[in-house]
Amino acid sequence: MAIDYDHLMSLTSEGERFSYGDRETMLYALGVGMGRDPLAAKELPYVYEKDLKTVPTMATVIAWGAGPLRDSGINYLMVVHGEQKLTLHRPLPAAADIIADSRVVGAWDKGADKGAVIVTETDIRLADTDDKLCTLTSTTFARGDGGFGGPTDGAPKPHALPDRAPDQTIEVDTRADQALLYRLSGDRNPLHADPEFATAAGFPAPILHGLCTYGTCCRAILGSVADYDHTAITGFDVRFSSPVFPGETILVDVWKDGPIASFRARLKERDAVVINNGKCTLKA
Repeated sequence: MAIDYDHLMSLTSEGERFSYGDRETMLYALGVGMGRDPLAAKELPYVYEKDLKTVPTMATVIAWGAGPLRDSGINYLMVVHGEQKLTLHRPLPAAADIIADSRVVGAWDKGADKGAVIVTETDIRLADTDDKLCTLTSTTFARGDGGFGGPTDGAPKPHALPDRAPDQTIEVDTRADQALLYRLSGDRNPLHADPEFATAAGFPAPILHGLCTYGTCCRAILGSVADYDHTAITGFDVRFSSPVFPGETILVDVWKDGPIASFRARLKERDAVVINNGKCTLKA
């Protein structure tokens, strides 16, 4: 079924309620690699309920399933997560009841043989106070839905990385069972767990969730640039460029310019950039 541009742009989803507790907060942190060393004093507060802290990118899973694209008519077998942006209006609490309001904010036609780009925005607020908590902006690349007659120009431009050598490179591991752990935070897509499903999709083995790679990059920057201060990060934007296989090592190149830490992630074991055009915004 072809995309109907006017219908797509009218899609909203309002008042969806979710809740999470300290269990989900600790599970997410473990899922992106926190707590590898249980004696690491600065990581323990992310995986232990005493004075519990939140990994900022957990914002991407606290309202998992929210959004209006289920009624968009796109071919989900041909969908790829293209970009993820996060703005934190306040640090995530360790537990909360929340309300999510979502809408489609843009769609661009790349051509019949090139696909469509769809951008959705989700505002999450605290249920008890109605205070705005965070805003998620997600870009979906619908590879099988081009040629629908929408705008061809004006899609958001990615953050440009500095034209100099990185100021530092942070090495972070992933475990062979990383995807099996991370999927418990919401994304149960069998592509990340079932070897037969992964093979049918063209991969030699299940791949790591893109948002797990995203959270792993946040772990790297949180533990270096932000010195494990979860309140220091107010934004985290990326473009996904290639999948990671669980067990591979991620090298995060970082450029620090005032309140902006630009970054990209590549693999140690093979020549692949897995996240590009990264932008971490730090509080002033």
